[in-house]
Amino acid sequence: MKKIILAATIMLLTLGNIQAQNNFRGIVKYKIESTGKVDISIKPEQSTTEIKVYDNKILSGQTIQTDFKVAQAADFSQAIAYLAANGIELETYTGDGKFIVRAETTKEAIDSGYIEDKVAGHYYYEIVNETKDILGFTAQKLIMHRYDEEGVDNPAECWFTTQIGPEYCIILGNIKGFPLVFTQELGEGRAITYTATEIVKGKVKETEMLLPAGYKDATEEEFKNFMTELQEAASLLEE
Repeated sequence: MKKIILAATIMLLTLGNIQAQNNFRGIVKYKIESTGKVDISIKPEQSTTEIKVYDNKILSGQTIQTDFKVAQAADFSQAIAYLAANGIELETYTGDGKFIVRAETTKEAIDSGYIEDKVAGHYYYEIVNETKDILGFTAQKLIMHRYDEEGVDNPAECWFTTQIGPEYCIILGNIKGFPLVFTQELGEGRAITYTATEIVKGKVKETEMLLPAGYKDATEEEFKNFMTELQEAASLLEE
């Protein structure tokens, strides 16, 4: 009898996990607008973007997130070629400038952004008990609080859903869910807001959730050293 109860318990837990995992597969399209105190000129070709979603994976441009891991493909080959054409070479780096930069965080680290913090330059998220329908999905309201050097709060209203993607969206602001309306602070009074304009279900395959070939993994230290050398080399063009 105990074995039957144990088996039934395991089955219920397994079904619960299956139900808790989102199986949305599709594309979320956004418009991007300047919404800060200081206006930013956004070119027409940069005013829209999209994020592909496949279960717990999301792909935005050259950046992919799987649960709490993020990998970004960074291509600086043209910059290196341009410097070489002007007779400038990097001090130690000799590769083609194509990197895969990986990062990983934890649930605890993200949750720290939901603890009230009024330190200048920091931010915290406040989840508001308010929902609305956005493009057929239930969205919950969230306020991002950020205090400036004078101690003044600069709140930004965001909306997210838990019906799409992984438990947390690291690519767009460490949100506990998937952002449908989200503001990114860029500093010095500048900000841009992503607003979902269309959600296309389906049409995304797991094979699409890959970064391009021909890129080499780099540690954070290696990438940091490369960027330092690149900036120093670029400064020579200004002399």
